[in-house]
Amino acid sequence: MPILAERRILTEADLGSLEMFCVAIGTVREMERELQDKGHVITVKGVPKRNPATGIQSDAMTRARLLAAELGLTPVSRSRPAIREDDDDDSLLDQ
Repeated sequence: MPILAERRILTEADLGSLEMFCVAIGTVREMERELQDKGHVITVKGVPKRNPATGIQSDAMTRARLLAAELGLTPVSRSRPAIREDDDDDSLLDQ
């Protein structure tokens, strides 16, 4: 959020993407705790299997990466020129 506020690019239209980004990052962290606790391989009825948390975490990482790019939080997306003008009226920082 501080990066988005400093760059003055966050608008009401971006709040859904920001929320989804936060949920995805939270899921990544939650699944990492699960993997640290139970490991990447679990045993089910005596058979070793991939912990489902690995797939959940991978999906959340992909979503977080895509949303980070949308929000201008990746090196590549930060290097792109801004589309909005500085005097854009719907910046959340101006409210």
